[in-house]
Amino acid sequence: MMRTDGYLLDHRQTEAAEHFSAFAALFDPTTFRHLEALGVGSGWRCWEIGAGTTVVSWLAKKVGPTGRVVATDTDPSRLASAARPPVEVRAHDLGAQEPPGEDFDLVHARLALVHVTDRERALRSMVQALRPGGRLLVEDADPALQPLPCPDEHGPEQQLANRLRQGFRRLLAERGTDLPCGRTLPRLLRHAGLTRVHADAYFPLASPGCAALEAVTIRQIRDQLVIAGLATEQDIDRHLENVTSGALDLATAPMISAWGRKQ
Repeated sequence: MMRTDGYLLDHRQTEAAEHFSAFAALFDPTTFRHLEALGVGSGWRCWEIGAGTTVVSWLAKKVGPTGRVVATDTDPSRLASAARPPVEVRAHDLGAQEPPGEDFDLVHARLALVHVTDRERALRSMVQALRPGGRLLVEDADPALQPLPCPDEHGPEQQLANRLRQGFRRLLAERGTDLPCGRTLPRLLRHAGLTRVHADAYFPLASPGCAALEAVTIRQIRDQLVIAGLATEQDIDRHLENVTSGALDLATAPMISAWGRKQ
């Protein structure tokens, strides 16, 4: 189960589908709110990078039969169910390949840049793919901005949760994940030449969605935590029981959304 590349949460794990569902339930409403505000509508040509089937399906409904949605991922197999007009699914490496076309009205990437070494190159690729006046929306978490699953650390259950999260962040850093990626997005979008750049952050706390995401994430990384000596099996079992009990006011890292327009 251990991987040596930047993807700690392996898409091939049995928990992957549950993880995507939990993540989508928690963050899709924020993504959809931003896409609505950008005016996505009938006939739009969109490049969707790595967000998953729920966002792809939402875009497909918005653009309709006269629009186009190119959905890309390094492993596009999880997008196979969405591969019907107006959706085209492609394998694509954002950090290494040219964009899959030009003159897009919208380019959207969620949790994509955090795994790319040369983010400025990747952003230039996304901007290159836009038509003049096209919109770019980039969303990435920032685990370093709010590192605790239990900001109110008032007992041993919360202390255990926070210790396991510290272990998770250490594993991410060892795989090259840029933990403060989210906060840099407004500056990176301006440097890429976009105008009307704005950003906001969504920081859920004490939500059932936070608990669902925490549980499946811990199950996915439990082997890595134990092998690295960052936790014991007993620690993880106790934490999962605490999550299931509903006694923890869990948080996630803030999801930062930044958007701008190509001149």
